[in-house]
Amino acid sequence: MSTILVVDDEYLICDILELVLEDAGYQVEKATSCKSALEILEKTRVDMVITDFMMPGMSGGELARELRAEPDFKDLPIILMSGAQASVGRECPGLFNEVLEKPFEPEKLLAVVNQLLAPAGE
Repeated sequence: MSTILVVDDEYLICDILELVLEDAGYQVEKATSCKSALEILEKTRVDMVITDFMMPGMSGGELARELRAEPDFKDLPIILMSGAQASVGRECPGLFNEVLEKPFEPEKLLAVVNQLLAPAGE
């Protein structure tokens, strides 16, 4: 079972994503800040990160840059899910594997997640 780390400072968004992803068979870890996401990543192996952009302290873009700089995380799939800042994510090729806008459609999110986590050759 793949584990997905959801990073969003809005608790309701975290909870909705958790429900959608768990119903699809994924295990979910949640963080309400990039700092807590980094703490989770120190002790828990995850297969993907879904992050918001605008958060207090550190943005989702800064989190993605930090992860891309680390050998252990440079190939980790990262999805940016944001409202107003989605365009910023699209302007950073190689930083995010996919950029989805809020409000999100659960079916579209799951299609992207399934595609990014599919074993090579499928």
